[in-house]
Amino acid sequence: MFDSDGADHSSGAAAPRESIVGPFDSGSPGAQSIDDDAVTFNDDGSISRAGLTNLLGAHSETGMAVVDADHKIILFNQRAVDLGLLRDTLADPVAEAVTEVFESGEDRRFDFVPPVSNMGFVSTGRTMPRTIENVRCVVRLAEHGTSRYALVYGDDDSTNLRVEASRRDFAANVSHELKTPLGAISLMAEAILESHDDPEAVENFARRVVHETERMKTLINELIGLSRLQEGRIDEFTSVDVDSLVDDAVAAASVSAEIEEIELLADQASGLSVIGDRTLLLTALNNLIANAINHSMYGDVVSVSRKVTEMDGEMMVAIAVTDRGIGIAPADQQRVFERFYRVDKARSRATGGTGLGLAIVKHVAASHGGHIGLWSRPGTGSTFTLYIPLDPNAEIPEQAPPLPRPETPSTDVDDRDPSDDPDGSDPTETTDSSPHTEEEKP
Repeated sequence: MFDSDGADHSSGAAAPRESIVGPFDSGSPGAQSIDDDAVTFNDDGSISRAGLTNLLGAHSETGMAVVDADHKIILFNQRAVDLGLLRDTLADPVAEAVTEVFESGEDRRFDFVPPVSNMGFVSTGRTMPRTIENVRCVVRLAEHGTSRYALVYGDDDSTNLRVEASRRDFAANVSHELKTPLGAISLMAEAILESHDDPEAVENFARRVVHETERMKTLINELIGLSRLQEGRIDEFTSVDVDSLVDDAVAAASVSAEIEEIELLADQASGLSVIGDRTLLLTALNNLIANAINHSMYGDVVSVSRKVTEMDGEMMVAIAVTDRGIGIAPADQQRVFERFYRVDKARSRATGGTGLGLAIVKHVAASHGGHIGLWSRPGTGSTFTLYIPLDPNAEIPEQAPPLPRPETPSTDVDDRDPSDDPDGSDPTETTDSSPHTEEEKP
C-alpha cells in the first residue's frame, strides 16, 4: 500500500490509512476521496499498483465507500456522493445497513432512493428533478486482524426501475386493449344465440363480431411488429424507391379516404431513394396516412409530399403527411408517440385505432437512423414528417415543385413544411433516438 507521500508500506507493519487526496469537507474529518490527482508512480515512471487502484475507483460507475464501526467515512469515491450514499455523513438508510452489518457480520442488500438535492432550490427557488430514482446497494464486512470496516457499494438502478415500470404498464395496457374486443365479441355471440329467429339481427351482430375480430387481429399484428422492431430483428436494408413507396401507401388509403370524402393528394414524383426495409417503411407511411384520414373532417384534404433536406450534416429524405384535422394540443404533442396513448379515446375507438400506429412509426424511423417530426396546432391540423437517410449511391434529382394549393383557404396545407409555423411560433418536433409519434391521432 502507499500513503499520501508515496512511501511503500507493502511489507512490515500495517500501513496507516491510505491518503488519496485532501480531507472530505464533511462531518467525517480525515475521510479521503479517490481522485486522479492521487495517482502514484513507480521508480520507472509507470503507475503503481496503488495508483491503478485509485484510477479504478475514481472512474468506476459504482459508488464506493469504506466506513469504520463508528460510522466514520474512511475512503470514498465521487460516484458515492453523486448517488447520494453520503454527503456530510452517510445517508440514513446506508447508515442503518452499516450498523446491521457490523452487528451480524452478514452482507446487507437493499434499494435506496437518494434524497433530492436542495441546491437547485437554493439558486432557482424550484426543486430540481430527480435524476437518480433508485440505487441498488450492498454493504459487506471486511475484517483484517482487529480492524473491521464496512464496504459500501451502490449502483444506479434507475434504468432498470423505469424499464420494469414500462413493462408493467405495457402488460396492463395490452390486457385492457385485448379485453375490450374480446368482451364485445362475447356479448355479440350471446346476442346471436338469443336472436336465432331474427335473421336481420343475427347478420347485424355477426358483422360487429367480424369488426371486433379484425380489430383484435390488427392489434396483435402491430404488437408483433413493434416487438420485432424493439428487438432489432430487421431484414438487411436495400435501396427503396421513394416514389413507389408513396404511390403504394396512397393507393392503400384511397378507399378509406373516399369513404370519408377526403381528398388524398401526393406531390410529383421525385426520383429519390433511401436505404431501408421497404415493408417497414410502407407500414410507417400507411400508419401516418391512416392517422391523418382518421382525424380529418369530411371534405378535408390530406397530402403527402417528399423532398431532400440536410440534418446534422446528413442528407435525409423527408416524407411529410399533412392534414387539416383537429390538431394536437401542446400538452399532448410530446406523448402521442407513446404506446397506447390516445388524445381522444372515444374517437380512436370509433375509427378502430389500436394506439400503436405512431409508436411503430417512431421505432421504424429509429431503426433506419432517422426520426419523426411533428408540427401541429389545434384547429389547424398536423404535419408528420418521416426523415430517412438518403441512399448514398443515388443521384439527387432536382426538387419537384410543391403540390398545387387547393382553392379554398381551409385546405391550404398541402406543401406546408413542418418547420414552417404560420405565425412564427416554434414547431414541435420529436426525434427518436430513444425509443415520440401523433399517436393514432386520437
